[in-house]
Amino acid sequence: MIGLLTLHLRLPGCASLKEKRGRIQPFLHRLRREFNLSVAEMDLQDHHQQAVVACAMLGNEAAHLQSALETVRRWSEAHWSDGDVLEARIEII
Repeated sequence: MIGLLTLHLRLPGCASLKEKRGRIQPFLHRLRREFNLSVAEMDLQDHHQQAVVACAMLGNEAAHLQSALETVRRWSEAHWSDGDVLEARIEII
């Protein structure tokens, strides 16, 4: 089974794509390190003040994936200090 967490992030005051990348990359690296996830920016790459980040995890039980991704969601909302998490969606495929 595949678990997918999609985070829609807001980066207020971000004036360029270079600044956005500088703010997003440390967050993505920390998610990888903390939770051993596959993480990538998936949408809104051309928008300075928004980003969509996807986190993927594999497992053999839907309940375990749901619980683990819920932990990642809560951690992300608490540790994304550069803006707001506008939306967080978990899907188990």
